[in-house]
Amino acid sequence: MQTELTRLTGCRYPIVQTGMGYVSGARLVSATANAGGLGIIASATMSLPRLASTIDEVRSATDSPFGVNLRADASDAAERVALMIDKGVRVASFALAPSERLVARLRDAGVIVMPSVGALRHAQKVAAWGAHAVVVQGGEGGGHTGSIPTSLLVPQIVDAVNIPVVAAGGFFDGRGLVAALAYGACGIAMGTRFLLTTDSPVAEEVKRVYLGKTLSDTVVTTRVDGVAHRVLRTSFVDNLGRKGLLYALRNAARLRKLSGLSWAEMLRDGRGMRHGRHLSWGQVLMAANTPMLLKAAMVDGRPDLGVMASGQVVGLIDDLPSCAELIGRIMAEAESVLQRLRAV
Repeated sequence: MQTELTRLTGCRYPIVQTGMGYVSGARLVSATANAGGLGIIASATMSLPRLASTIDEVRSATDSPFGVNLRADASDAAERVALMIDKGVRVASFALAPSERLVARLRDAGVIVMPSVGALRHAQKVAAWGAHAVVVQGGEGGGHTGSIPTSLLVPQIVDAVNIPVVAAGGFFDGRGLVAALAYGACGIAMGTRFLLTTDSPVAEEVKRVYLGKTLSDTVVTTRVDGVAHRVLRTSFVDNLGRKGLLYALRNAARLRKLSGLSWAEMLRDGRGMRHGRHLSWGQVLMAANTPMLLKAAMVDGRPDLGVMASGQVVGLIDDLPSCAELIGRIMAEAESVLQRLRAV
């Protein structure tokens, strides 16, 4: 199945595995790429040396294209961009809108720029800056999310910009891929569905927690980092807002040690985050929770002590295929649906 996405990036199928902190590492990304999808490394929870080694690991495991997801407001964003260019990474993905300067630098180096957005104005902004494509996530999606459903947001943005649109938020099968194509998108991006595969590094006990959830078992909360965040509903999340700033400060110290950042670098990151999202300093301090709370669940295997980002689609997922099985199944179902529609 050839679409604007496959022609632009060189992947075999119009399916993107999104960058998820502590999840989208070398193992998941290379498995996705080898299965024909576009795997995206999540670099926000990696130090610069760790990102370099992860890119090398993926490169040694696959000949297919892959990408790296960046935090545009990180103090070392320019160094990460330089690393990607030096190592020949095919796609740059951004969770927040990148600066016009970063877009120009990546474009000039031949890197495909594909930011993620959750609102029309953000899509129009990055398109005007020269982004090659945009991932549009509806409110059903996990992690940082907006409030507009995918079924409304995607066609709105398709009609408003002249670059390829990849649909995200609520996708897990071939029917969803066909629906996205009908809306005018050139492919789909999935996070939760790829998290729940055998190629995902997430602990098995955490995967079992996800598999036991229903469509109503996620919640959008600002208690994680001060910004709307869709996560699994747990008693830990419900009580998170009561833990206070001292708890957040301790996590900031842990994050500093883990990331290798100095307090000055973390302060610069916080300043950029504060201005970019109009947060108070208290909310910025809360944001230091996020990497550590994700690590507790995704790496340490403690769902009772961490946060588990998740799309609502978790309630429709009941198995753990490999990436190859998942992508093969999606493409086979999509072709079956298209054949049935042609016969109508």
